[in-house]
Amino acid sequence: MGEPSPMPFDPMDNTFLLAGPVKMHPRVLRAMAVPAVAHRDPGFVDVNKRMQERLREVFQTSAPIVSIAGSGTAGMDAAAQSMLKKTDKAVALDNGKFGNRFCSLASLYGTSTTLTAPWGQPIDLDKLNKTLQEVRPKALFLTHNESSVGFTQPLERISKMAHDVGALVVADCITSIGGMDVPVDKWGIDIAIVGSQKCLGMPAGLVFVSVNEKAQAALHKDNGYYLNLTKYIKKAAENDTPFTPAIPLHLAAIEALDIIHAEGLQNRITKVRKQASATRAAFEAMGLELFVPAGYRSDTVTAVRYPAGVDDSKVRKTLKQDHNVIIAGGQDGVKGVIFRLGHMGTVTNPELVGGIAAVESALLANGAKLKRGAWVEAWNASIA
Repeated sequence: MGEPSPMPFDPMDNTFLLAGPVKMHPRVLRAMAVPAVAHRDPGFVDVNKRMQERLREVFQTSAPIVSIAGSGTAGMDAAAQSMLKKTDKAVALDNGKFGNRFCSLASLYGTSTTLTAPWGQPIDLDKLNKTLQEVRPKALFLTHNESSVGFTQPLERISKMAHDVGALVVADCITSIGGMDVPVDKWGIDIAIVGSQKCLGMPAGLVFVSVNEKAQAALHKDNGYYLNLTKYIKKAAENDTPFTPAIPLHLAAIEALDIIHAEGLQNRITKVRKQASATRAAFEAMGLELFVPAGYRSDTVTAVRYPAGVDDSKVRKTLKQDHNVIIAGGQDGVKGVIFRLGHMGTVTNPELVGGIAAVESALLANGAKLKRGAWVEAWNASIA
């Protein structure tokens, strides 16, 4: 008899460890399976009111938070478009795929100076401070947590540097808020952007943007139409939206936010931090190299270098077909160089343990030389 065939991939029940979108709780999925709802009905207005209250808890802000139907990029576009005209100076940071995207948006709408570093490496803060002093920009644009490479910027320190020269801080926190401690008001983040499908554990298709009073005063009220933040802020005061919202996604959002509230934001953050530490320890114990230097590693996404000669597409195919596990590869310049595991949202320790074990097996099957089994002790020591 030959060896048994592996189980086929099951899209309804698998170990899903992308860096977003993430696995959704059954309560969140069920919330969308309802008949059509009138979005101007008082009942739906109450949904929006509750969503605002819960989002302010997660953002740790008293600022209004608007909801836009679109991806995280829609929020980035809305912020840059509403904040900048060509006469406005900006500074933007580029050391990953999404920072690069924010740089493109800042240059599209304003006159922007870009500071770069290799993907996964920190920006030279002395150079940034000098640039801010020289340019005196209206706003600084940056991605806080680069899920493309598992890198986190020192946002609190950078925010203070920007404010010291009178610049506003516009931060893509799409993969940090809700999974990492990002106190928006305390750190002085004037505009913060969060995607629904990341740490919040919601379906893809919504982006939330907090806009404090200083930022509101600086917006160009005639910039853009659908992505004009001023329109959303005005309607948010009425617990409403200027255009037809993604109704089922709002209903799902309430469930996801209620889950975070019941768990406790700081408890969620602590859980994610421990999972990140244990995941990094596990891969290092195998003898693998993490892509990002210590001190800058993300708590929501871990990026690991492939051993020489190991083919990314074959490893992830083995994971999917033989283990029913989904992880992310690298993008653009790091495609084939790294793989990425997400540990955000409602992912559990057993799911991560199973996923890491499957990665070890898939790497071994594709020619990697590893310290077989060494990761288990490292995980257990770190997760305790």
